[in-house]
Parts: sequence; structure tokens; C-alpha cells
Amino acid sequence: MKQGFTLIELIVVIIIVGILAAVGMTQYTKVVEKGRAAEARIILGSLRSTEIAEYFENGAYATVANLGVSAPTACATTHYFSYTCDTGTGTCTASRCASGGKTPNTTTYTKTLSIAGVWGGDTGY
Repeated sequence: MKQGFTLIELIVVIIIVGILAAVGMTQYTKVVEKGRAAEARIILGSLRSTEIAEYFENGAYATVANLGVSAPTACATTHYFSYTCDTGTGTCTASRCASGGKTPNTTTYTKTLSIAGVWGGDTGY
């Protein structure tokens, strides 16, 4: 009697490995996107702090370009989000970039942080 695996056993193992790889890749891409969304949370927090200081100093909110925070107002190769701040309310928004090889795993999404510290935005991480 020969020792070894039959063709059916090998096919079953290949199918199982394929299923595990597909599930693992899906979870991996979610974790990567959550990490990229952390960029937005950190920068939005900095923008909020700077907006509060700007309001106390000058009595009005400012645009991202006038705040002195390193936050791109358009999609750049160095960041995964572009940022804007509403000069009327002080609410800042991060919009997920979908160009330059930075296409999100899902659709593009936004994150917002109000001057009161309330998070918002549409679906996404």
C-alpha cells in the first residue's frame, strides 16, 4: 500500500486554505483602513484645539490654511484625507481621498469634529 494523499484530500485542503485566506484578507483590509482613519481623528483633534485658540484670540474661526496645522486642504501624497474647517461654526471635516493610489476599500467617507467635541460624518471607519 502506498502512502500519501489522494487528489480529493489535496483539493479539500486547497479549498479550505482559500476560504481562510479570503476571510483573512477582508479582515486585514478593515484593520488597515481603521489605521488610516486614525490619521483623520488625530488631525481633526489638532484642528479643533487650534480653532478654539483662534476663537479666543481673534473672536472668529479660521480656515485650515490659516491655522498653522499640517493638514492638506486637497488630496496629497502624504495624507489619506483632505481637510476643511467651517469658519462659521468651527466644525472641521476630513474627506477620504480616492486618488493617487489611496482608494479606500469601501466608498469614500468623511469624518467631522465639531467645536464642542462631537464626532460625526457618514459611514466609514
